[in-house]
Amino acid sequence: MSDEPAFLTSLLDSLDDEVNTVLNNSDIPVVDKDGTFDAKDIPSSSSDTWIKLPEVVAVVCDLKGSTHLGTGKHDKSTARIYKSGVEGAVRIFHEFGANFIDIQGDGGFGLFWGERAHERAFCAAVTIRTFSERHFVSRLEARWPEAPATGYKVGMHVGRTLVKRIGTSRVVSEQEAVWAGKPVNYAAKCAQSAERHEVVVTQAVWDRLKDNDFIAFSCDCNDGPEAHLWSDKTVETLPDDEQAVVVLTAPWCLTCGPSFCEAIMDGHTQRESVTPSTRDAISMLKMARALEARKARVLERQRSRRGVW
Repeated sequence: MSDEPAFLTSLLDSLDDEVNTVLNNSDIPVVDKDGTFDAKDIPSSSSDTWIKLPEVVAVVCDLKGSTHLGTGKHDKSTARIYKSGVEGAVRIFHEFGANFIDIQGDGGFGLFWGERAHERAFCAAVTIRTFSERHFVSRLEARWPEAPATGYKVGMHVGRTLVKRIGTSRVVSEQEAVWAGKPVNYAAKCAQSAERHEVVVTQAVWDRLKDNDFIAFSCDCNDGPEAHLWSDKTVETLPDDEQAVVVLTAPWCLTCGPSFCEAIMDGHTQRESVTPSTRDAISMLKMARALEARKARVLERQRSRRGVW
């Protein structure tokens, strides 16, 4: 027992020295990388180097009400629910070419960068939403009709980020990649704000998706393409000027979904069936005004840095 206080004091003193050394080190190397960067090259904990990626699209999926899905004598059913749900989402991230995948409890996130990162991320997000309702929850409720309501909630954001592995030096199993920046954080806030089977998208992501006819408008089924797929939403946990977001509640169409997904992944953006008046309707979203205000703020900051008023 007499050694315990000495051990604790020594540990805290050592940690204090490490914090002081790191915080006062102004020479931490940050290396800029482009879309060809491979996640396997993320620096380990023993390296001081951080990698900066200019544009990473984060898709976060969070399972609604997972803490109520099983306890006590229901351990085996809980294990089956988690395995089928989480592994399904992870496979979707993998199939759409996520550059990095992380599992966190009842969900996780996929990060996309490089060629058609926004398109791959969007298709993954909608596929998780579709899988959630049609395959995961439908089978779960058929097997356990009394199970609590659940399903994936999905959020998306894009921005620059820093990354390196942090943890115990020379012990790989105790190191994890840390993504410093807004993408994962904001996407997680969007997912937390969603209802089950919803995809919530921030301004930065919507600005890149809104001009794609296969994303912004409904398919040609029923009454033809309309601008009713997306609706406005406010995420109060985001900064004031980022709280205006849009939400998608629809899954892939059973008829048109496969072809739309393929078109988006192939880089197609225009549909002959979408009329000018239909395109104009998308500007009625509050998000359209939020994006204009956002662009004005960016322009003002740029002018300020240049000394132009």
